[in-house]
Amino acid sequence: MIKYTPSNQLTLLGFSHPFDQELSAGNRWVKLAQLIPWDALAAVYSKQLSTTSGRESIDVRMVIGALIVKHRLELDDRGTVAMISENIYLQYFCGLTSFQTKEPFHPTVFVDIRKRMGANGFDAWNALIIEKADDLRPQKKKTISKEGATGNTDTKNKGTLKIDATVANQKIVFPTDAGLLNTARKETERMIDLLYKQAALDKKPRDYRRIARTGYLVFSKKRRKPKKEIRKFIRKQLGYVKRNMGYIEMLLDTIETQKTKGQFQGMFPDMEDPYPNRFPLPKRDQKIYWAIQLLYEQQKQMYDQNTHSADNRIVNIYQPYVRPIPRGKDKAATEFGAKISASEMDGMSRVEHISWDNFNESTDAILQVETYKATHGHYPELLLADRIYLNRENRKWLKQNNIRIVGKPLGRPPKQQLNAHQKRKLKHERNQRNHIEGKFGQAKNAYGLSDIKAKRSDTSQSWIGAIFFIMNLITLTKIADVYAIFCAFVKKQGFCASLLKTNLCFSTVFICNNYKYQNHKLKAL
Repeated sequence: MIKYTPSNQLTLLGFSHPFDQELSAGNRWVKLAQLIPWDALAAVYSKQLSTTSGRESIDVRMVIGALIVKHRLELDDRGTVAMISENIYLQYFCGLTSFQTKEPFHPTVFVDIRKRMGANGFDAWNALIIEKADDLRPQKKKTISKEGATGNTDTKNKGTLKIDATVANQKIVFPTDAGLLNTARKETERMIDLLYKQAALDKKPRDYRRIARTGYLVFSKKRRKPKKEIRKFIRKQLGYVKRNMGYIEMLLDTIETQKTKGQFQGMFPDMEDPYPNRFPLPKRDQKIYWAIQLLYEQQKQMYDQNTHSADNRIVNIYQPYVRPIPRGKDKAATEFGAKISASEMDGMSRVEHISWDNFNESTDAILQVETYKATHGHYPELLLADRIYLNRENRKWLKQNNIRIVGKPLGRPPKQQLNAHQKRKLKHERNQRNHIEGKFGQAKNAYGLSDIKAKRSDTSQSWIGAIFFIMNLITLTKIADVYAIFCAFVKKQGFCASLLKTNLCFSTVFICNNYKYQNHKLKAL
């Protein structure tokens, strides 16, 4: 069953609290609550819920507000729930009608919310926020773009689209061959202990764990590790892991044999097992054991061939879906996480493609342009992208759709040289591509895109989508502030209210880029 409190039923004056002073209408959370299209966001989230069966859900307004608070303040799940229970403004923002000290829900509910939303759910929310921003922006005059060599042609393309790719780094230990094999050895030893309790054997298998641990400590404390010493250590760890996996298989066979004789896990021989088909290892350990087997095969192959690469290489046994993504950056030549293709237009950004494997981002160029058309109703007039996007196939498709690009042309340099004005214009348009780079920096430095803490592949993708959703909300608040100032200016000058949407001589992009200057001028009028 779906529980939801509509936004029109929540008022600031009707919020009950034990304090004498009234809540401030200028608080950032109060202003943001008035700006968010709650009903539209709730409709997207409610599609994943049943309206006829099941227990009553947590208030959808609370779910949406808690997600925004979590990623806006960059808190963990427990910290978010604690912050909401302590802050009166956050409780109003999340839809409560009165102040309460108890926690609104258990922190583990966030995992279910991320599973339910997914990257597609947050992308649908982003589309609603972009639509809201377009409603606040004054409509620009239709412009006519001119094509150079073939003559002047009119086109309906409008706007500038910037696209690029980056990696959302996963919060994992930096992977090394020695460290991965040592972790696999410790996990197999833990599984042996777990299975030995169920097998009821007279003698526990010998795994030499103390000697293996001492060898790892001695190896890890050395500042310089020659290649021969690294290979020697890896060979020993491979032997430990192989021996432990053999013991695990032997224990599993022993437990299965005992089950056929009617014994209950070797501890209660007079009782029958109530769950005869139950596997001796929990599901989590089954996944870890599968990852360890694949890790051993990869490490053994690389050791025998004396190489450092393997197909679908595992870099973390707890998150085996994470892959190394070579990027060639100065900070890190290789990053570990999901590779994403994103686009930016007028301050709003969207994630178009998320993949745990490395891919050629040029294949997403046409998809991103088509998404722009589906959102805004027309193709962009200008596409700004890296050189990898501008291959022959993409250039041909962009030219057919009258989309201009700024980049070095293929083939020989043109004979006709550009004048000074054309060079300045070209440089100015090329520099606008830095906006998408700035979005990546904002997401990584302020909202944790470089440190994704989710433990599953689907919840990690939800985490990435939530970060871009929060950045669009922040941009929406800036657009709303500029629009409020412009409305006050029009009202003070006595202009017709219809000028807010039609026949404006001012460009919204110009106003947003010169926000401080416009604010100063409007206050002086």
